[in-house]
Amino acid sequence: MADGASVAGRQSAVQEKRIEGLTMLIFSGDLDKALSAFIVANGAAAMDIPVTLFFTFWGVNIMRREGQVQLLEKKTFMESMFGWMMPKGPNKLVLSNMNMGGMGTLMLKKEMAKKNVYSLPKLIEEAREQGVRLVICTMTMDIMGIKKEELMPGVEFGGVTTFVSTANEGNMTLFI
Repeated sequence: MADGASVAGRQSAVQEKRIEGLTMLIFSGDLDKALSAFIVANGAAAMDIPVTLFFTFWGVNIMRREGQVQLLEKKTFMESMFGWMMPKGPNKLVLSNMNMGGMGTLMLKKEMAKKNVYSLPKLIEEAREQGVRLVICTMTMDIMGIKKEELMPGVEFGGVTTFVSTANEGNMTLFI
């Protein structure tokens, strides 16, 4: 019985420590998934729920700057290849399904504009204004050769412990 009481006590302490919060691990760079993540993030932030978006692997491309960027250090051949092949920023993402050589993406963006739905760049801007934390995975940056200056301003950098500790402190975790 003593063991059961001590387990219950530990569980109670963990529950008391938890704060309300939403953490999302975004590992997809597909437009529809990025839109979903930012719509949920903005909705939660509007409800005064702390939100952290942790971008890893293909999700990091969402937060890349568009166009040419002056780098402080030269990339290796493989890093340059990754950079060339991956989309640069939210306007370059495509749909996960029914992309049809880009036509599906254009059709979705047109319908969104017609129905006054924010574009992905506007959703990102709105998230920033609402204080959503945007954390980029440093391991992914290292693997894919993504440099800090290639990313949008206002992002944070962290590793897996950043994600795990933030998710552990909150009460909602989503994977997109």
